Amino acid sequence: MTLRAVIYTRYSSDNQREASIEDQLRLCKERLVREGWELVQVYRDAALSGASTLRPGYQALLESAREAAFDVVVAEALDRLSRDQEDVAGLFKRLKFAGIRLVTLAEGEISELHVGLKGTMNALFLKDLADKTRRGLRGRVAAGRSAGGLCYGYDIARQLDPNGEPVRGARSINEAEASVVRRIFTLFAGGASPIAIAKTLNAEGVPGPEGRAWRDTTIRGHAGRGTGILRNELYIGRLVWNRMRFLKDPATGKRVSRPNPRAEWVIETVPELRIIDQETWERAAERLGAIRAASRADTLPPGFWARRRPRHVLTGKIFCGGCGGAFGAIGRDYLGCTAAHRQGVCANHGTVRRDALEDLILGALREQLMAPELVAEFVAEFAAEWNRLQAAAGAEAANLRKELAAVERKLAGLIDAIAEGFRAPGLQQQLDDLEARKAGLARQLAQATPAVPRLHPNLGEIYRAKVAALAEALTGPDGQEALEMVRGLVARVEVLPPAAAGEAPEIVLTGEIAAMVGLGLGQAPTRPGAGATPGAVAGAGSDLFTSSVKVVAGACNLRQLTLLPVAC
Repeated sequence: MTLRAVIYTRYSSDNQREASIEDQLRLCKERLVREGWELVQVYRDAALSGASTLRPGYQALLESAREAAFDVVVAEALDRLSRDQEDVAGLFKRLKFAGIRLVTLAEGEISELHVGLKGTMNALFLKDLADKTRRGLRGRVAAGRSAGGLCYGYDIARQLDPNGEPVRGARSINEAEASVVRRIFTLFAGGASPIAIAKTLNAEGVPGPEGRAWRDTTIRGHAGRGTGILRNELYIGRLVWNRMRFLKDPATGKRVSRPNPRAEWVIETVPELRIIDQETWERAAERLGAIRAASRADTLPPGFWARRRPRHVLTGKIFCGGCGGAFGAIGRDYLGCTAAHRQGVCANHGTVRRDALEDLILGALREQLMAPELVAEFVAEFAAEWNRLQAAAGAEAANLRKELAAVERKLAGLIDAIAEGFRAPGLQQQLDDLEARKAGLARQLAQATPAVPRLHPNLGEIYRAKVAALAEALTGPDGQEALEMVRGLVARVEVLPPAAAGEAPEIVLTGEIAAMVGLGLGQAPTRPGAGATPGAVAGAGSDLFTSSVKVVAGACNLRQLTLLPVAC
């Protein structure tokens, strides 16, 4: 039987040559010709590191492997697939479970021994590469040059060394941006707040870093990380490096920053890059320290903000219908568009009371969004769509069972012929092919769609009763748990500017059907603030529950509500 083969190729940032993929592909095809394998697919990832599996070609390869779409994977070397020891072992385990061979030109057919040795070698390669990179950056900083990145107020200086090679990390002052930096320091030292400074610069059309609008956080930065315009020591001629280190999150593959101890910081003096005089810097630093002391931020335990749970039903779920930005606290009891109130770049300057908005949303969930007639319509549409999918799946399953029965009859006939002493050229090959097809059909049938989920006919009434109980529980001893369940019902709330002066803003609520039906079936959200997963609700892993229903609330005030269902 001819094996179905796929080829995986990749080149990364340490080998930026587009031709590298074509070279790998050519060599792998030559191997396929020698082995007599059939090429069915080529997967490729260009300019992507092997330290992460979040690569389109690699993920497509895994998906096809789960579907048993091929019999062997061919690559130039094991490190083309991954340089991470854990990922290499995981890939090998998945391919082995699917009965798929892994062959590389450098190592041959991969076994457990290759996974252990090559995985360790690749991990050591990445560590060695990181150490060499840091050593090079440390030498660049020692020479008074930047180790990477370009902060506001400076330009990259194009220079050549005596050998004609480009000098990396050289910087020069951008006078136009430097004047803005000096103005920010002068205004802040004189008593202006970062919010007021950001709104002033945005109103004048002064572009911020990378051409974006100014934000108060861009100006004040983060005290512990030393970020922000007012905390950048390069403005007083001090180049600070190694404040942070970056680690890859195994769950997401993304880099996450971690602060380094001050003892590990590297500081070099670069007086030619100074923009702010010492007196202005000290006045600004003194005011920053006073603000931080008044906020009591230093008294909070480590990781306080990361562990802090939402205190309100709609925290992090309210957005401006004008600019799409987040709604945040404006004073103690009011919410408003942060882009309008802190940056001055949005026309939605209205505010809403937090408690009035929460009452409106809870009322919508309790009384209108899951009204019995709407639920009945949803259940009917869901059942119709599910039945259509079931019919298609049933027809496919019937065809598979029919073909499986035919394959089993052919196998039985061949086995009887062999038992009676019949021999013919190619008989064993026919037997192997039929056995492989039988196994493939059995796998496809094992993945048959499960039975239709049962939805309670009075789901709307059940839902309203449960939400009413949750609303009361918000003020009880289990208030935090109830709050998280209610939050799971709300995907997004948009506050649009009022149509005319004196009118209330228009509120658009998007609720997740999955979470709503899940609550109606007596299931809690899978995690704080998240709706129940489609599989948990339907018991079938269907994507039908991933849609949402939108309702629009327009009224003369926030306590009067008219709801209009809008198509998903």
